[in-house]
Amino acid sequence: MLEAFITRNFSGSSLEIIDHANRIIADYQRQGFSLTLRQLYYQFVSRDLIANKLREYKRLGSIINDGRLAGLIDWEAIEDRTRNVRKPNVWENPSEIIDAIAEQYKEDLWADQQYRPEVWIEKDALIGVIEPVCKRFRVPYFACRGYSSQSEQYAAGCRFRDLLNNGATPIVLHLGDHDPSGIDMTRDNEDRLTLFAGESVEVRRLALNWEQIQAHSPPPNPAKETDSRSGNYIEQFGGSSWELDALEPKIIDRIISEELEGLIDQEAWEEAKRRESEAKEVLGDISTSFDDVVSFLRGHEETE
Repeated sequence: MLEAFITRNFSGSSLEIIDHANRIIADYQRQGFSLTLRQLYYQFVSRDLIANKLREYKRLGSIINDGRLAGLIDWEAIEDRTRNVRKPNVWENPSEIIDAIAEQYKEDLWADQQYRPEVWIEKDALIGVIEPVCKRFRVPYFACRGYSSQSEQYAAGCRFRDLLNNGATPIVLHLGDHDPSGIDMTRDNEDRLTLFAGESVEVRRLALNWEQIQAHSPPPNPAKETDSRSGNYIEQFGGSSWELDALEPKIIDRIISEELEGLIDQEAWEEAKRRESEAKEVLGDISTSFDDVVSFLRGHEETE
């Protein structure tokens, strides 16, 4: 949605930035994704449109902000995924909620599977990138916000302990930056989950990995030498680091999708979907015949 709130005369270079931004936004929208400002910035950097420097990030943010206010950039194309308004669901009549339940009813497709995956991502700002694929496969997903809190690790350990006791295999699919701490977070998750679950829990690092950096060439950043883990990292990978944000959402989506597909027992999966379809049909019939159901119940009450 384009909506203008101010009038502003832009320089030629700013208009060029806005034009490039709209092209990138259109490409993302065709794929079904929206962007954060940071993702948009990395797309500019990867296309050699701007330098990978903090002042360029701030300049881009200022131009994008003014462009939106002037009605030149779609307001819905760029998201702030860390701040959201929550509101309760309301309904006009009881049959409407039954209709919604019929539409939303979903089986736990993993209930009869050996593996019980969860997708964990380092940054809360990227939760919108992993949300579509996690919803498609109906797996829990979680933004660690760096090193996950002890409370969340304990709660996850308890979940996984219950799964292990029931013969299932929990597995965490972890995505984070390729920098000293980002890589160490995968190790930390596995160590603490194993501690709280009481036996080994696999944490599989899906991204960002070295082979993905070589394949997709995301723009590098200097490695953080102030990080206490930087010594071993620099010795192994050199003086650069890479942020997960720089990968296009469709690549992240594909990485997760392919990993989840490899964990599924297809026969059990299809049987769960069949049960779900039957249950949705029953709920739909109840919604369609809601007035008859009400009449029957009230008539039954009068005869008691």
